[in-house]
Amino acid sequence: MQHDAIIVGGGFAGLAAATYLVRARRSVRVLDTGKPRNRFAEASHGFLGQDGSNPAEILATARAQLQAYESVELTDARASEARAIEDGFAVTLSSGEEITARKLILAFGLRDELPDLPGLQERWGKTVLHCPYCHGFEFGGQQLGVLYRTPMSIHQAQLITEWGPTTLYLNGAELSGDEAAQLYACGVRIEPPPVLGLAGEGTDLSAVELADGRSSAVSALYIAPRSCLNSPVAEQLGARIDDGPMGPIIHTDGDKLTTVPGLYAAGDIARAPHSVSWAVADGVTAGTSAHRALVFG
Repeated sequence: MQHDAIIVGGGFAGLAAATYLVRARRSVRVLDTGKPRNRFAEASHGFLGQDGSNPAEILATARAQLQAYESVELTDARASEARAIEDGFAVTLSSGEEITARKLILAFGLRDELPDLPGLQERWGKTVLHCPYCHGFEFGGQQLGVLYRTPMSIHQAQLITEWGPTTLYLNGAELSGDEAAQLYACGVRIEPPPVLGLAGEGTDLSAVELADGRSSAVSALYIAPRSCLNSPVAEQLGARIDDGPMGPIIHTDGDKLTTVPGLYAAGDIARAPHSVSWAVADGVTAGTSAHRALVFG
């Protein structure tokens, strides 16, 4: 059976795209591995009507609602390979099964490469954070930190001051005089020494341990980790992939169409910055765009 659309990824973008396609009475196959990027966070903030909700519970509700439509099939599987065929795309699953569809939507998400520092991994999504808009309010007025990774970390430190007193931990990196002046003008403290690790009880964070023997008190640490695509499918199909500020981004137009005809991409893999709200919006755009292409293309 050839589907109207295959969606690779069943997170916020993928499920949003699927919902709009099935409501247009189209047959859809959704492939998902069950490992959304925000699985480390206990609450999602800023998503209209769901502020503070557990992201896994939001996705579970979305999957249950989607399965009420007869024309959708949700499969727990990884797409290991994809290729263009005469009337669409063929996708090979990790099980070896090959399925086909007229349109293909990529929404497989990203994975974050975190710095190798003791105490950081277990606090990711809790007191070690990426987005202040998503988690900054909960730490408002407390001692905040930013771990330097790229020159973009300077911008991040300036922004974080909106939520509380901020320290930029250079971790051995060097700043120009102009960069340091910009930070001091915003009230950002600068700690030059390398960072040895993080300290605190459980997932709480109390201090950043520095190589010069000092401990710097902090309640939340922000970092901008490098992000990587979760699947090689876009590259296999020859889609254009751009270098984004934090990692690769699949190039799309306003309809979320990639440089490959019939191939769409939505969510974190096709934009910067990232949030649940943007992922859902991108999924809606990709789903409705793919449907119009099925009708008029």
